Amino acid sequence: MDFTKFKWTREPESCRIENDRVEVVTKPHTDLWQRTYYHFRNDNAPVWQMETEEKYFSFVVKTEFAESHHRFDQCGIVMYLDSENWLKASVEYENDSYQHLGSVVTNQGYSDWATTVIDASVKSMWYRLSRREDDYCIECSEDGAVFNQMRICHMHAGKGKIQFGIYACSPEDSSFKAIFSHMQVTECQWKAHDGQQPD
Repeated sequence: MDFTKFKWTREPESCRIENDRVEVVTKPHTDLWQRTYYHFRNDNAPVWQMETEEKYFSFVVKTEFAESHHRFDQCGIVMYLDSENWLKASVEYENDSYQHLGSVVTNQGYSDWATTVIDASVKSMWYRLSRREDDYCIECSEDGAVFNQMRICHMHAGKGKIQFGIYACSPEDSSFKAIFSHMQVTECQWKAHDGQQPD
């Protein structure tokens, strides 16, 4: 992975980049969320991304978050286009018993949040983001080999040039170190649908 292609949109508390590894320390009170249910807007999480106009590709990354310890501490994969159009997937710490493995899709200034509960002992997760024009698939894996679908979504602003990469944040009064590794861009692993034909 050519890390020189990546740029920060808002920098974290600190970061260390070497070889195939990126370590990020989060700032307190950083998050990405728009309006829905909570009626607030948070748009200050650091994201580290590269640009592409490639219409079909997959991006894979392994995340490690052994130090997450406070409610909503999170790190994962992101496609941040602007404050009102983005998607992310991560494990969000909740308490000593469980966490939320989930994804957020934000279109035109409104976020949703799809989650499933996982055990608090899970301290690493792989993600794969795949693009087919302006449709996207997010998958996760515990071993980096077998990926399971988290969601398929459409991004209204997701045509043409986009940015994608990684993020980490601590929405409440917390800070932790997130580790990202094994990043790679491959040909699209999300294959064309072989069932009902398009309209």
